[in-house]
Amino acid sequence: MKKFNILFLLFSTLYYNAQIISGTVISNDEKRPIPYVKIGVEKESTGVISDEKGNFTIDLSKSNASHKVKIDVAGYESFSENIKDFIQQNPRKIILNEKVKDIQEVKIAPKKLVDKNWGVKTKTKSIMYSLNKDSSPEDYLETALEFNTNKRAKIKNINLNVVKIDSEQPILIRYSIYSEKNGFPDKNILNEEITVKLTEDKLKDGTFTLDVNDRNIWLQGKFFVGIQFLRKIEGGIKISAALFRTGYIREFYGDWKKMSIAAPAINIDVKVDKSGKNLKDEVKDNSDRASMLTPDLSQYNMESEASIYGRNETAGKTVKLNDAALYYETYGEGEPLILLHGNGGSIKEFYRQIPELSKQFKVIAIDTRSQGKSEDLTKGNLTYKIFADDLKNIMDQLNLSKANILGWSDGGNTGLEFALKYPQNVEKLIIIGANAYPQGVDGELLKNFKSKVKFMELSQQAEYNNEKRLLNLMLNEPNITKKSLNTIKSKVFVIAGENDVIRKDHTEMLAKEIPNAKLKIYPKVSHYLPFEIADELNKDVIDFLKN
Repeated sequence: MKKFNILFLLFSTLYYNAQIISGTVISNDEKRPIPYVKIGVEKESTGVISDEKGNFTIDLSKSNASHKVKIDVAGYESFSENIKDFIQQNPRKIILNEKVKDIQEVKIAPKKLVDKNWGVKTKTKSIMYSLNKDSSPEDYLETALEFNTNKRAKIKNINLNVVKIDSEQPILIRYSIYSEKNGFPDKNILNEEITVKLTEDKLKDGTFTLDVNDRNIWLQGKFFVGIQFLRKIEGGIKISAALFRTGYIREFYGDWKKMSIAAPAINIDVKVDKSGKNLKDEVKDNSDRASMLTPDLSQYNMESEASIYGRNETAGKTVKLNDAALYYETYGEGEPLILLHGNGGSIKEFYRQIPELSKQFKVIAIDTRSQGKSEDLTKGNLTYKIFADDLKNIMDQLNLSKANILGWSDGGNTGLEFALKYPQNVEKLIIIGANAYPQGVDGELLKNFKSKVKFMELSQQAEYNNEKRLLNLMLNEPNITKKSLNTIKSKVFVIAGENDVIRKDHTEMLAKEIPNAKLKIYPKVSHYLPFEIADELNKDVIDFLKN
C-alpha cells in the first residue's frame, strides 16, 4: 500500500508538471519571435502574456480539459488547440501564419469629412482606474468602451486621460479595436498589434494621444476600443474614469462582462464622412439613464481644485469634538448662511457660490465629518443625524442661535434632519438634490452604489473603508417620513435638476409635504446644477433668502 501511495504521488507530480507548458510564439513568414502574445484558455481567465522574445510558461492544471488553448494576435491567423493535445509536447514552438491583408483604399473628398471627438473625456482625479506594483494579476483586466456610428468614420487618434504615472519603467499597454456581436466585443479588426510603452513624458495636459491615422482604420456601426496592461507595473498608473458609464471587461479569453460602475477615460478623434446617412454618431452610453445623471465634471473639478476654497488658512478654523475635528471656513459679513456639501465632497465644491453669496451674507462653509479636512475618530456607521449634531456643535461654537442653511445632495439631507431636530435654530432652508429616503434616488444609481460596495468588500483594502461608509450612508439613509416632513415650520426652497439623480416625483413630494416649501426644477441640468448654472442658482438663492 505504501509503495502504491508513493507511485500515485509520483504520477500526480509528473502529471501536474506535464500541464505546465513553456514555449515560444514565432512568425511563420519572418521566422522571428512575436512579443507580448496573449496565450490563454477559451472561456476562462487562465492565461499569460509572452515576453519580448515570445517566450511563455502557462499552467493548465486547473483548466477544463475539454477547452482549447487559444492565441489571437492582430495580423495573424488564430491558433486553437485542445488542451489534451497542447500538453503532449513540452516545450512548444507555436508558429503563427500572417493574414493576407486585403485593404481597400477609401477615397472620400476632404471637404466631405468632419472632425469629431467621441468617448469619455473626463480628467477627474476623484474617480480613477489604478494599478500599482502590489496589484494582483486579476487587476490586469482588459477593458473596453463601446462606440456607435452609422456614418463611415476614420480613427485619427486614440486618447487616454491619465492622472499620474509613477514608474521608472515604461508601462506596456496593448490597444485593440473590436467588432460587436450580441452587444459585446467580438473580433479584433486590426491588421497588426498596437503596443505602446507609456512614460510620463509622453503625456500632454494629462492625456496620452496615440496617432493611428496612418493605419487607415475605417469603421461603421458598433465597435469597441480596448486597452490591456501587459506586464507587472514597477510603480503605478492612475487613469481617469467616468462614474456610472458602462465599460466592458474580461480576463484573457474569458467572457466579456458589462460593468456599469465606471468606464475608463478613453476617447477618440475621428474623421466622419458627413455625406453618409444623417444618423447619430455616439457612444452607446449616451442613451443610458445612468450617463445622463453624471455629466463630464472634469472642468469643474479642475476649477474647484485651483480655487482657494477648502484650503484657505486665513478663513479656516477647526472645532474639536470628542470624536471628530470639524473644519469650516468663513467669508463675508451679515446674516449667517451655512453651506453643506454633498457625499464625498468638500467646501471647494461651492467655489462658484461662495464669491457671490459672501457679498450678501456671512457664509460659513463646512467640511462634513470624514470628508474634506474634517476628521472622524469613529469607525461605525455614518448618519445624517450625526452630521446634524455636528452642525449644531459648530453653531454653538460660533454663538449662532439661528442661521440660514443651504445643503446640496447629502448636505440637503443633513439640512432636513437638522430642521427636524433643531427647528428653533433654522431661519430658512434650501435643499438641492436632497432626498427623504434612499428610494428617492434613481434606481440605476443605487444599483451602482451596491455594486461598488460589494467590490470594496471583496477587495478588503483599508483604503476603501471611508468611501464604503459614505456609500452605505446613501444606501441606508435618510429615513424621514412624510409625517415628519409635515412638521417642518421653516420656509424651505426645494431645488433639483431636470436630470437629477433624485427622482422628479420624489422632489415634488418633498415640496408638497413640507408646509412652507417653494419648488423649482431647473430644465436640462443634472444633480450638479451648482456647477452647471451657478449664476442662475446664486440669484435664486439670494432672492429667496432676502425676500
